[in-house]
Amino acid sequence: MNDDESTKRGYTDSKEDMVARLRRVEGQVRGIQGMVEEDRYCIDILTQISAASTALEQVALKVLDEHVQHCVTGALASGDPAEAHQKSRELIDAVHRFSRAR
Repeated sequence: MNDDESTKRGYTDSKEDMVARLRRVEGQVRGIQGMVEEDRYCIDILTQISAASTALEQVALKVLDEHVQHCVTGALASGDPAEAHQKSRELIDAVHRFSRAR
């Protein structure tokens, strides 16, 4: 594996799309801040918070999916039991963190 491959992350190939999604979420959060500053109706703010949370969860699911497809799959295919165990453990820990956050 060359240096480029060893530093490639699961999301590397879709990084531009992911950054664009995160910028949209950032804009949503700034919009929510503006709503609070303008004393907008509570339910309208909560609706926008829910939409921003959902958008951020979609990014997290994409990162998690690409972690499995690239990092975990690569570790399992490597034949290195220690690497496979480490990536599998990372996956389980990430799923636990993600499920607790919901």
